[in-house]
Amino acid sequence: METKQRHGCVTAWLILMIILNALSAIFYLFAGDLISRNLPQGLPKPILILLAVLGIANVIFAVLLFKWKKLGFWGFVVTSIGALIINLSMGLGVIQSLFGLLGIAILYAVLQIKKEEVSAWVNLE
Repeated sequence: METKQRHGCVTAWLILMIILNALSAIFYLFAGDLISRNLPQGLPKPILILLAVLGIANVIFAVLLFKWKKLGFWGFVVTSIGALIINLSMGLGVIQSLFGLLGIAILYAVLQIKKEEVSAWVNLE
């Protein structure tokens, strides 16, 4: 049986995703008031908590991708759509809101990087 391998760029991207999503969740939980004050309409506490939960979920999904689970990718799709809905409902512009979906495209592209002629995407179960 051949062991699965991923390109170093894929590993680096997943690590970056874990770090940034963990930091964003912590920021939403512990510095949410700062975020809220800098937005014209502010953010209600439940929305800040929901955004933190999405960040924590993204950490879990990145770990699933490390474990070769395609569910991790689909989890990112769901949380990105959730963030899009939250952004639109909070009055953020459509273009700015759709920009969040760019992360899914980048993740998909990174998962296409091949190591020994096989992409990480192909190795996902």
